[in-house]
Amino acid sequence: MPSQFFGLNIAYTGLTAANAALNTTGNNISNAETKGYSRQTINQTAANALRTFTTYGCAGAGVDVLSIERIRDEFYDGKFWTTNTKTGEYDMKQYYMKQVEDYFADDGKTIKGFSTVFNQMMEALAEVKKQGGTAATKSQFVGFAGNLTEYFNNMAENMEQIQKDVNSEIKLKVDQINSYASEIATLNKQINVIELTGSTANELRDQRALLLDELSGIVDIDVTEIPITDLNDPTRKTGGNRFLVKIAGGQTLVDANDYNELACVARKQSEKVNQSDIDGLYDVYWVSNKVTQDLGDQFNLYNKSLGGALQGLVEMRDGNNGENFRGEVKSFGNAVDKDGNAIKGESGNALKTVTIEVADEYLLDLNKSTLSDTGGKINLANQLFYYTDWSCSYDEATGKTSYTFTIDESKNDANLTSVKVNAEANVGASVKYQGIPYYQEQMNEWVRVFANAVNSILADGYDAEGNPGTILFTGDSKTNSKEQYAFAENYNALNADGTRKYTTITSTTDSYYRLTAKNFNVLSAMVENADLLATKSDATAGSDEYENITQLINMTSDKTQASFRGASTGEFLTCLLSDVALNANSANTFYTNYSNVGKSIDNQRTSISGVDKDDEAVNLVKYQNAYTLASKMIQTLTEVYDRLILQTGV
Repeated sequence: MPSQFFGLNIAYTGLTAANAALNTTGNNISNAETKGYSRQTINQTAANALRTFTTYGCAGAGVDVLSIERIRDEFYDGKFWTTNTKTGEYDMKQYYMKQVEDYFADDGKTIKGFSTVFNQMMEALAEVKKQGGTAATKSQFVGFAGNLTEYFNNMAENMEQIQKDVNSEIKLKVDQINSYASEIATLNKQINVIELTGSTANELRDQRALLLDELSGIVDIDVTEIPITDLNDPTRKTGGNRFLVKIAGGQTLVDANDYNELACVARKQSEKVNQSDIDGLYDVYWVSNKVTQDLGDQFNLYNKSLGGALQGLVEMRDGNNGENFRGEVKSFGNAVDKDGNAIKGESGNALKTVTIEVADEYLLDLNKSTLSDTGGKINLANQLFYYTDWSCSYDEATGKTSYTFTIDESKNDANLTSVKVNAEANVGASVKYQGIPYYQEQMNEWVRVFANAVNSILADGYDAEGNPGTILFTGDSKTNSKEQYAFAENYNALNADGTRKYTTITSTTDSYYRLTAKNFNVLSAMVENADLLATKSDATAGSDEYENITQLINMTSDKTQASFRGASTGEFLTCLLSDVALNANSANTFYTNYSNVGKSIDNQRTSISGVDKDDEAVNLVKYQNAYTLASKMIQTLTEVYDRLILQTGV
């Protein structure tokens, strides 16, 4: 049977429960504007009743407060993280595609782009024919041709600057991943320390969830929380949890109190993937030892599950529209010079060669080539080998095109003997997005096609004095800025019988492959003396014969003479702007869509876990009344005990 004072204990439990509820409500109200805060509520239950062994059986014992819990729906967290990953990806793409779009813009007034500059050059060319080819009109034309080359020089620098900015941001995002991983691992430890005592670390869990929100915008994440059980009794939970965070399709970033770290390593000049890439692009590696910063396996930036801002940045920096070098290994050999002597590498060892047969259309024309001219790495049967240079050959008998790479085995962990014939070969990754390398390749292809067409017409003609023609466009040599390429060999040149004039071109040959938008220039001799311009097609004709000028004018609109993507060379900007506009619009559309979906999911999440001030105001009144009633109960019992003790007696 309970004592006479049992009612006072019941009232006391109500008082403490109401007090806990009031404190929790006050905490909710205080954090109504705190980012990431989850609304909390008390979890209470009726206390175990006492068996009184009387006619009425059991007597209630008041209320027990079991815990203070945070209201959080993990289902909405997962949905938000998935959507936020996509939002982060397209946020980066729309930002940088807007820059690309601005650079290629041309309104003919305030912004003078390709069409304006190109049309000015063609108008100047028409004046050469119209005004009798005076020195002044020739000089004016050469000057406008210089404006065209300067336009491409500037555009190449602009693309390089964007690539540099994107590359720097990739490092920033990797550093942020490391920072979040470290903080999450620390919070995991603190949460387990608290929850092993039976409490719930609500505020710390909110901090961790907020970090995961931020991390999901950078890279795709997968979160798992596994209860830790007693080894001797698997059915008994200890209160602790093993919290796992995996990124980019299942690679472990955080495991309980431990975390893995990533490091950015700049590529050397001899490790470039694309000819027009800037030096120092970052590859990312896992750190095998955080103390010594030793590197482990390479982190695959081209993983389709990468996700987030990191995927958007990688695709902008390395996007080649899926047109990387790839083929099939056909043969191996020893590198020899033109006299048949073995070529040796820096370490004195003999260099080897591997021949790759290609089939993709964009690899059959060196005007489209993006292979590095400073050496790089080629993947043969999933093994990386350093190559120093390469050559491209066309076999007229079979109609096949192949590339032969010179391999320096001293720089590699494996030997070529480990690679089998017919194995797959590739340089770089196939990134199916039109990023900076794609636009660089498009500009390089155009200047090669256009310069070749113009130079061919001029070289076959004669100047006003009947002297053999001189080329107009050239490229500045990388090794000596005063030296300019003469383009002695053209891979696509044909003999009179339709056969190839040159069947092999190397990466060091003076060919149009070496011409890029960055080094595109007007021949210095032509700048100094515009009378070198070959206006005539017949050396014996008079000074008023301008057949060559007519050919040049017709060539720019005749795609049978010079073609870029199936159109004439004068339609360069139209072709490229369609790509830029489509990608920019796509990025904007997807960013807006995923951003709106993310906001909708976040609103749903907030409606569950967020603090509603009106609801808390109602709770405040409710719990205040409960506290008042519990206090009134104690007051009433005090009067009862006063009557019982002081006024009742023997």
